[in-house]
Amino acid sequence: MRNMGKVIRIGSRDSKLAVWQAEYVKHMIEQAHPEIQVEIITMKTTGDKILDRSLDKVGGKGLFVKELDLALLEKRTDLSVHSLKDMPMEVPEDLPILAYTKREDPRDAMIFGKGCAEGVPKTIGSSSPRRRVQLEKLFPESEFTGIRGNVQTRIKKLNEGLCDATVLAMAGLKRLDMTGVVGRIFETEEMIPAAGQGILGVQGRKGEEYDYLNCLRDSDSEAAALAERGFVKALEGGCSSPIAAFAKVSEGKLFLRGLYYNEAAGDYITGEKGGDVSEAERLGILLAEELKEQFRLRKK
Repeated sequence: MRNMGKVIRIGSRDSKLAVWQAEYVKHMIEQAHPEIQVEIITMKTTGDKILDRSLDKVGGKGLFVKELDLALLEKRTDLSVHSLKDMPMEVPEDLPILAYTKREDPRDAMIFGKGCAEGVPKTIGSSSPRRRVQLEKLFPESEFTGIRGNVQTRIKKLNEGLCDATVLAMAGLKRLDMTGVVGRIFETEEMIPAAGQGILGVQGRKGEEYDYLNCLRDSDSEAAALAERGFVKALEGGCSSPIAAFAKVSEGKLFLRGLYYNEAAGDYITGEKGGDVSEAERLGILLAEELKEQFRLRKK
């Protein structure tokens, strides 16, 4: 039995996926630092409790982190682990994101219900504005209905006949070993992911020592996250905005693709921007400004 030293407490939502993600961070820390003992403290967030309304009607993505943020501030936990795509764009200054993990599969995947194993689904269940605007062009004949909840909840609703198909993130399905339910995978070129999709964000308190998180940090994922989140923040996008962004890093260069939806026009455009990885966030802001300008010129 190893000699336990420092104890680190990780706060996590209580869904199977969130616990898997917390366990992953726990394993990485304990593997790199045998002297550290890691405990996981789970809690149900407000966002997990309210499933009958869309996020924009009940307070946005902040509902998924409110309780976890409070636990950090009150020092009941030392870290919080989140799917980065579920984190609000504005993170409290006192609770910074300390590490971005290596990105898992960023793509979206469609799951078909009984009797709709292939072809065009009559009804697609999704409460994501980002997914919906892109799916409407891919499946113009389909109708849409809102559907929220964790992975298991949404698949249960699908199997109960609430819709013929739904769309989930491949990263989550892989982490839960549920890729067998996937009927179609959308490449990032045809369905741009949510900013940060496939990356875990590890959050802690400002001013404390977190060198032990070096085992988790991935510089490519951090650069991609800064570019993608910079793009969304520049467009003032939240959970109700059909905004998407996906960045790739290769040999010190970053290539970002973004989607901007203009409410007045009722349509969206996509664009790309490339540059040095050291300017990741700036590239996101520049692409956002360019896409807004394209729509402005259309009005003339």
